[in-house]
Amino acid sequence: MTSKLRDGFTLVELLIVIAILGTLAVVVLIALNPVQQLARTRDGGRRSTVSQLGHAMEAYGTGRNGLYFAPAAGWITAMRTAGEIASVPQNPAYSAGGANCSTNTEGNFCYSSWGTGTNYTRFIVFARLESQAENSKCPAGTANGWAVYSSPNSGGGILCLGAGEPGDPGVNGYTGSTWLQ
Repeated sequence: MTSKLRDGFTLVELLIVIAILGTLAVVVLIALNPVQQLARTRDGGRRSTVSQLGHAMEAYGTGRNGLYFAPAAGWITAMRTAGEIASVPQNPAYSAGGANCSTNTEGNFCYSSWGTGTNYTRFIVFARLESQAENSKCPAGTANGWAVYSSPNSGGGILCLGAGEPGDPGVNGYTGSTWLQ
């Protein structure tokens, strides 16, 4: 009795292996979702830069008896001129279209300040977040996440809003389930 030796794989076996590898590749690409990974990376940069700008604004106010810039465009350039920052940072454009924010914008970062008369004693620096991962941290009905540095809160966090841009944090700062640190 003679046995027949096989010299390789059959065409059917090769097609099955190729189909399995193709399916695994698709599953891995879906799991990684490169578009969302890039959005998360940009959001991490936004949160970091908003915090750095907030700290620079705090330093500016410390040297001026707790008073900050009036709400106006050009606020980052004014901080650079005052020596609080070395360069004007740039925030990448929001990938879903539109601006990151629209209030006193410079470099796609926004600024607002409040007080009495011309004495602006509290401020926020903010930028819109774009990744699903960051926005999913927000409670239902408040799916618009913002990276915010608030002087009354003495720090940065995520502010969750249903619509619109961040407003006055008040003298006690943002509180509740819509302010995430």
